Formats: sequence, structure tokens, C-alpha cells
Amino acid sequence: MGLSVTPGGDRPPDESATSGGSQPLGRFLAKAAAVTAGLTAAGAVFGLVRDQTIAHLFGAGHDSDAFLIAWTVPEMASTLLIEDAMALLMVPAFSHALARRAAARAGLTRREARIQDPVGLLVGATLPRLVVLLAAVATVLIMAAPAVVAVLAPGLPDPRLAIECTRLTALTVLSFGIAGYFSAALRAHRSFVPPAAIYVSYNVGIIGTMLALHAQWGVRAAAAGVAVGGLLMALVQLPAFVRNVGFGPPRAKRSAPRNQRDRDRPTLIAFGVIAPVIFFAVFRQSQVLVERFLAASLPSGAISHLNYAQKVAQMPMVLSLMICTVTFPVVAQAMAGGEREKARRRVERDLALASLAVLMGTALVIGYAPQIIQVLFERGAFTHRDTLATASVMRVYGFGLLGHCLVGALSRPFFSTARPTWFPAFAMGAGLLVNIVAGAFAVGWWGTYGIAAANAAGISTTAVLLLTGLGSRIITIQVRRVAVSIGRLGVAAVAAAATGWIAGPMIPDPMLSAALGCLLVPAMFGATGMAIRALEVTALPGQISQLTQRFRNVR
Repeated sequence: MGLSVTPGGDRPPDESATSGGSQPLGRFLAKAAAVTAGLTAAGAVFGLVRDQTIAHLFGAGHDSDAFLIAWTVPEMASTLLIEDAMALLMVPAFSHALARRAAARAGLTRREARIQDPVGLLVGATLPRLVVLLAAVATVLIMAAPAVVAVLAPGLPDPRLAIECTRLTALTVLSFGIAGYFSAALRAHRSFVPPAAIYVSYNVGIIGTMLALHAQWGVRAAAAGVAVGGLLMALVQLPAFVRNVGFGPPRAKRSAPRNQRDRDRPTLIAFGVIAPVIFFAVFRQSQVLVERFLAASLPSGAISHLNYAQKVAQMPMVLSLMICTVTFPVVAQAMAGGEREKARRRVERDLALASLAVLMGTALVIGYAPQIIQVLFERGAFTHRDTLATASVMRVYGFGLLGHCLVGALSRPFFSTARPTWFPAFAMGAGLLVNIVAGAFAVGWWGTYGIAAANAAGISTTAVLLLTGLGSRIITIQVRRVAVSIGRLGVAAVAAAATGWIAGPMIPDPMLSAALGCLLVPAMFGATGMAIRALEVTALPGQISQLTQRFRNVR
């Protein structure tokens, strides 16, 4: 069920609800962030179990490479239809519709309010068309699977298995689109539990299907599990969507004033509105396409090593962005209401907290990479040689984690306005160009390490462009102060990572070493941050105390 702390009904908490200013909203966001963090962590744990199962059953060879090529389709679909494009487009759209609903309900009867409800009009104008469009795209991908595999991995020796897997994973285009639409609508309504639970459902579907069918279907069972998991992502949100949003009254299109219908309809139709978001999301996910394209000509297992390294390395980034996921509707509604100072403060706080979390995680990933990979994957068909190769690549990926985090956090304010700007797409395109050129040059010299380094360089380029461009285009954040703050956190991360790199091999048992690293790295990070007076580190005890007090008040 959706998260709500208001005692009086289904309205989400509002800053003006009490004389306490932002306290009700602050308490709500604290609780929402905690619930989202818990479910996100659970989804990440199940994701690790999924990857461990794949590594155990199929190792790092031809079969796993074939599946990972097919997995490119749902990875692209996830970025477009759940994480980036759909969320960046539909959360502001629903936020604006909710603002219009609140402004228009005065003086209307319940029946009139339902018929003229901007939220119902938005759903009626967008969801049916989206389902038809995505079903058509999924059908085309299934039929064109040989061509898709040829484009994604032209150097693959035997593409037949990859083609069969691609036909199964193509079904996620429809299921992910519906799941992403539900997630965006529910987050705008400040119902965070069902959207946060989707990756638990997704990974459970993959794991269960693999375990049930791998003996008969081989790696095709993993592809079938992706299709099953995508369906579960939509189903787990369906009850909350019906309860909080609904599908709109059947007669809403005919009964509502034409000018109001026209105001809602362009959300998914006007090319100028959706194109900046779509291009940004495509350019961002294309980094994975570049990596697998370049790695297809390398020895067998290269694609798998890159995949395992990236999945584990990006966990700190995913967890660090949970606060931005929760506060995105708040920023969008503040922008819709013209409260730019409120939006600025929220964005600066989000950048500080996200950078703190991701850099601490980066230090752990770089410092203890061999131990982490050995504990997570070294069993069954996944050998010690695979562990060493994956860990080395993961350390290179770690240098781009801050860039990935900042791109995720900074892109949201750009798309919080009524009409998205093209700047994030241009910035992402520039980063992608750096990735392509650097990767094409480096792969011949350093193989998978060159591919990972090019990824880090490309995403860091985009992050710098977005950070410098946000203040002059959307919200007047203090770019210099934010950059200095992140730089100090970076120094703390370097010290913590170096400590872990030296201390990790001193303990032979990898699980014990990694467990102690989870204590040593944060301790060194905090001590260094205190020494150089990194504001986010020095203020952390007070913030933890404040969050604890908020939870007590919520209860």
C-alpha cells in the first residue's frame, strides 16, 4: 500500500499543513526515504542473488555472453520506461495535473470534479496509446531479433542462442512500460512503497524461473525469467495504481472541456515535449551498447566480466539516488508552483547527500574489489580467474560512480519544468561521444579495462556539463560551493579506498576481510572528512539525530 502520514484521508502531506513549516513534509520524506531505501536494498540483494545464480549456473562464457546480449533490450527498456524517460516525463506531468486538480476543485460537485479531473484526463490521454505503441515495438523486436543481435554484437561467433534469448526479453518492452507508468503516477501521488518493490518482484521472477527451468532450457531460462519478472513489476503496482490514481471515468474525454483535454493530451504526443527526455535516456543507456559492441570482439567472457563488475560497482550509485527518487516529485511540484528557492535548497541537499553516499560506497568498491567479487560470485562455473578479471574491471568502473550519481541527481531538476530542456540530452550526447572515441581507442590497448575507463570518462564529462549548466539554466544553485564540497568528499574517498586496498589482502578470508572493510572504510572516510572539514561529514551526526527524531514523531 502507498506511504502516507496524513491522518485525514488520501491527500499527501503538504508543507502548509501546520505552522511547523516544512516539518510535516520533512517527516514524510524521511519516512519515505527509509522505506524506499529498505526496498531498494532488498531489490539490490535479490539482484545480487540473481547475478550469483547466473554466474553459478552459466559461468562467464558463451552462454552467459549470449544472455547478456539479449539482456541489453530490457536494460535499455528499463532506462527508457522506468528509471529515466518515463519518470522524468510523467512525474512532472502528474505533478502538474495534481496541482491543477487542487486549484480547480473549489466549487465543483464530486461528480463534476471526477469528470473534469486533470489526473483522469491525463491517464485517459496517455496510457492506452502507450500500451498500443509498446506492444507494437515489442512485436517488431521479436521479429527482428536476428538483426538486433547482429547490431549489438557483430563479432559474436554463434548468434543463435542470443537471438532466442532476445525474443524472450523483448516482451519486457510492454511490461516495463506499464510498470514505469504506474511508478511515475504513484510517486507523483507520494505513494512510494509499490514502486520501490518492483525490483524485488523482478529479481524474484528471474531467480525462480531460472531455478525451475535451467535444466531443460539452459540459459534461455534466464531470458524467460526476465519476461516473467517484467510482468510481476506491473502486477505488484496494479492495486495501488487503481486505488490512488485509477483509469479515469470512461466518459472523461467526452465530458471534459476541450481546452482542458488539449492541455493534458500533449504530454506523450508533442514531439517537442518528449524528445529531450527520450534522447537523454537513449544516450545514457547507449553506454552499455557501446561496451558490449566493443567487447564482442574480445575473448569469450569479456562481456560477462564487464557486466558483473558494473552491476556490483553501481550498487552504491543506486542506493545514493534513493533520496533523489523520493524528492523528485517535491522538486517538480515546487517548480510548478514557482517556488524556485525551495527547489534550489532541495536540489543542493540532494546533491550533498547523494555524493556523500556514493563516494563512501566507491571507496569500498575500489578498496575491496577482489574480496567482494570472490564472496559474491566465486562458485560453480565462476572461477578464481574470473574473480580477478572482474575485480580489476570493477575498480576501473569505480572511478565513474560519482559521475553516474551526479547525472542521475542533476538530470531531475532539468526535467522538473513544464517543458523539458534539450541541455541534458546534449550533455549526455557529449559524454557518449567521449565514451565511444575513448573506448574505440583504448579497447585495442587495454581490453576490458579500456572499455571501463572510457565509460568513466564519458559519464564524468556529462556530470560536469550538467553541474555547470544547471545553475545558469534552471535553478540558481551555487555551483562553486557544490563543486568544492564534492571535491572534499572525493579526498576522503581516496584516503578510504587506499586504506582498504592496503588492508584488504592482509586478511586471507575474503568474507571476513570484506566485513571488516565495511567498518574500516567508513571510519577512514569519516576521519578524513572531519580532518579536512567536509561539511557533509561534519553535519552527518546532527542529520542522523534529526532523522531519528522525525521517525519518533511520525510514530
